[in-house]
Amino acid sequence: MVRFGINLSGTLGISVVHLRKLARELGTDHALARKLWASRLHEARILASFVDDPRLVTIAQMDRWVAAFDSWDVCDQVCGLFEQTRWACTKIRAWAGDDREFVKRAAFATIAGLAVHDRALRNRDFEAFFPLIKRAATDDRNFVRKAVNWALRSIGKRNRVLNRRAVAVALTLSRLDSPSARWVASDALRELTSKKVAGRLRAG
Repeated sequence: MVRFGINLSGTLGISVVHLRKLARELGTDHALARKLWASRLHEARILASFVDDPRLVTIAQMDRWVAAFDSWDVCDQVCGLFEQTRWACTKIRAWAGDDREFVKRAAFATIAGLAVHDRALRNRDFEAFFPLIKRAATDDRNFVRKAVNWALRSIGKRNRVLNRRAVAVALTLSRLDSPSARWVASDALRELTSKKVAGRLRAG
């Protein structure tokens, strides 16, 4: 866990694979999710995001949970829950402007999740995230810039139209006087212009 940059505070050493299996056995349970989160245990909080009911998650709950993030893995797993709520896009815009490292990461982890899983959103919904990506790309904190890059790549792999627009954003970032922005651009362009992605988009 240390090798992967995971905060060891309150950890039990239970793998995500086992947590997902346990979540399937437990089923959806909003009340249990709240109790698991209140335990402050690392893996219990990840499990809370697996068993919670996104229909019952409130904005207040999202803000409380995101303020408590202290590790990228908890952030990313919980954002898998947040992306399913009706508040996702609203909170993305709020969190993207927050100075706290994992709150800001949460905005872009949620964008990445929406790009992969939410088939109801349209191209214009994702294009609205590009200004957020451009602003955050200059943040040199590792956990922020990696999430910004993740969001840009995920949008660009959604369809051919968004691929072209994501590539254009990356090219803009590549010209900025910011090592972080140039890294985001380089890594995104490597994948978004690859033969593998091009072939998948043509097939799709």
